[in-house]
Amino acid sequence: MKKITTLVLVIGILIACKNDKAETTTANVSESSPSETVQSQDKWITLFDGSSLDKWRGYLSDSIHKEWTIEEDGSMVFTPGDKGGKNIISKQKFTNFVLSLEWKISAGGNSGIFWGVFEDAKYPEAYQTGAEIQVLDNALHADAKVANGTHKAGSLYDMIACPDEHVKPAGEWNLCVLEINHEANKGKVSMNGTEVMTFPVHGEAWDKMVKNSKFKDWEGFAKYKTGHIGLQDHSDKVWYKNIKIKEL
Repeated sequence: MKKITTLVLVIGILIACKNDKAETTTANVSESSPSETVQSQDKWITLFDGSSLDKWRGYLSDSIHKEWTIEEDGSMVFTPGDKGGKNIISKQKFTNFVLSLEWKISAGGNSGIFWGVFEDAKYPEAYQTGAEIQVLDNALHADAKVANGTHKAGSLYDMIACPDEHVKPAGEWNLCVLEINHEANKGKVSMNGTEVMTFPVHGEAWDKMVKNSKFKDWEGFAKYKTGHIGLQDHSDKVWYKNIKIKEL
């Protein structure tokens, strides 16, 4: 009887240990998986961190234009020279992404943020293929007073206007977050923490917006889902910083 009791006790201990091990293994899996998932979905690529312009080059050029430099505060600045057309583009191309950057415009200034830029000599300017989020001094630049507000800062240029109240004036930093997702057919723009617009990025609805804009007869405009990110030379001084992008 004593032997039987001892045997039952030993078996019980072995079963308990086995269950504890299984529970520990399951717990470890459930704890690590969410972390790995978050990391895989949250991989930002730094395009400019204040120390190097290595991830940029001139449009239709192998090198960066000398008009684009880095200031002591770590911002990228464009200072216009004698000749225009000194746009720059990211060396890497993107299709579905979230782009985050800060910009500051000079008094009376104009610039722009492009995506889907297709580089070809038959298109001398990046804006001939890339759609644009406007960078502007709304108070002093004439563009703010035309096209039903679609040329104001933060706007999807010549198509959707951004409300004035979400944009800071010349000389102050603005945070712009642009999301382009061709899988979901959705674009989204946030200015200074507020979502200001959503829009389709291809298909019938997008084509209708383009048809009702100045770009309706432009051969290559917004025809390329995959392309470079671009920053515009519009002959005015402009600053950019903290530029990062996340592929979707």
